[in-house]
Amino acid sequence: MMRVTLYTKKECTLCDQARADLAELQRIVPHHLVEIDVGSDPVLSARHADSVPVIETGPYTLRAPFSFTDLKVVLLSAQQHAAGKAPIQGRARTRAVGMTRAVGGFSRHWLAVLNTIVFVYVGLPFLAPVLMKAGAESPARLIYTVYSPVCHQLAFRSWFLFGEQAAYPRSLAGTALVSFGEATGLDENDLSAARALVGDDTLGFKVALCERDVAIYGGMLLGGLIFALARGRIRPLPIWAWLVIGVLPMALDGGTQFLAGIAIAPAGWVVRESTPLLRTATGLLFGLLNVWLAYPYLEESMAETRAAVSVKLAGSEPPPAKP
Repeated sequence: MMRVTLYTKKECTLCDQARADLAELQRIVPHHLVEIDVGSDPVLSARHADSVPVIETGPYTLRAPFSFTDLKVVLLSAQQHAAGKAPIQGRARTRAVGMTRAVGGFSRHWLAVLNTIVFVYVGLPFLAPVLMKAGAESPARLIYTVYSPVCHQLAFRSWFLFGEQAAYPRSLAGTALVSFGEATGLDENDLSAARALVGDDTLGFKVALCERDVAIYGGMLLGGLIFALARGRIRPLPIWAWLVIGVLPMALDGGTQFLAGIAIAPAGWVVRESTPLLRTATGLLFGLLNVWLAYPYLEESMAETRAAVSVKLAGSEPPPAKP
C-alpha cells in the first residue's frame, strides 16, 4: 500500500483539515498514513515548522496551504508512480528495515564509535612496549609490524616506556636529554637502524607510533571527548584558522626538519632537528583542530540522518490488516 507521510504540529487547524481530507481520499486512493510531529526532532522542526501541514508521498511534496483538489492530484500522481514499482516484501523488506535501523543506530552513536576507534588506534602502540617489558615479544612485534606502514617508527623520534628516559632525540635537537647516539652507540644518521631498534631493559621500549603521530591521534581523542561534553555548542572552526593555527605550525616544524635532511636543501640552510616537546605540541594542536573543524559538520550530517531514519521507521511496520 502506498505510504503518505503527514508532518504536523500541535494546535494546527490546517493539519486537522489535511487529516480529514486524507481520510476522505482513503476511498479513492488507498494509502498508509504516517503522522509525524515536527516538534519531535529539531531537524524536522527547522525544515517544516513554518510550512505544516506537509505531505510527502512517493516523489511528491505538498506544503501548506493546499486545497483538497491539490491533495487529490498529488495522491493520484503518487499512486500512478507507485504502480510501476514492485513493493519490497518479505526478507528483502526485513533486510531494508534492519539496515535502516543500523544506520540510525550509528547516527546516534557515531561519536562514541569514532572515539573508541581513535582510542584503540592510539592505545595499541603503547601496548607494544608493555608487552615487551612483560616478555611477550611475539605479540609486541606484531603490533610494531602492523603500524610500520603508517609510521616511520624512528627510535630517535619516538617515546620510550620503562627506560632511563622518555625519549632519546638526536644530538641535533639540542635538548638536555642523553642523545640517541650516546644512549645506543648507533650512527644517528642510520635510519634503518633507528627504525629497527625496539629497545631493551636499559633504554626502555619504543612506542609503536612516533611522537608526532601519538600527539595527533591523542589530540583527536581529547578533542572527541571535549566535543562529547559540549555537544551542540561548538561551531565549526573556520578553514583559515585550521590552516594557520593547526596545519602551519606542524608544517613548519616538520618541513624545515625534512629539508635539512635532504641533499636539495637551500644553500645556507640551518640543519635542525625538532624536539620531542615541539613535535608533541604541534601534533596535539593539529589533532585538536581537526576535530574542531570536522566534528560539528559530522554532527549536523548525523542529525539529518537521524531525522530521515526516524521518518522511514515511523512507517516501517505494515498497516493492520482489514477485518
